[in-house]
Amino acid sequence: MLTEVQVQQLWDAARAAQTRAYAPYSHFAVGAALLDEHGAIHAGCNVENAAFPQGWCAEASALSALIMAGSRHVRGVLVLGTGGTWITPCGGCRQKLREFADPDTPVLSANSDTLGPAFTLEQLLPQGFGPGHLPAA
Repeated sequence: MLTEVQVQQLWDAARAAQTRAYAPYSHFAVGAALLDEHGAIHAGCNVENAAFPQGWCAEASALSALIMAGSRHVRGVLVLGTGGTWITPCGGCRQKLREFADPDTPVLSANSDTLGPAFTLEQLLPQGFGPGHLPAA
C-alpha cells in the first residue's frame, strides 16, 4: 500500500522524467518512477532508436537508476504516458519489474493529466516467473 505522499512523489518524478523522453519516432513520451525499499524514488524515460527495436522503455531506465543507487527491491511503480489513455508497463517491462518486485507490488497507471487504475504486478503478469522459481545459488 502506498501513502498519498509516496503516490505524489512517484507522480512528480514520472512527470519530470517524461519531459526528458526521447521519442522522435512514436511521439509517445513515457515517464516511469519506482519506489525502492529505502523510500527513495528512481525515475526513467523512454529512449527511442532509429534501429527499431533498439530503444528502451521508461521502466527499464528507472530500474537501471534503482540498481545504480544500490537498491534491489521495488515497492511501487507509476507509469505515465502521453495522451488521454492510461498506460501500463509493456510485457517485457512487466517481466523486468518482476525481477525486483513482489506479485502484490502496486503498479499505478496514468496519463498526462490524471492518475488511472491501480493494479498489482500479479494482475498485470499472472503467474509471473521470478527469482523464487530458481534454485538458490
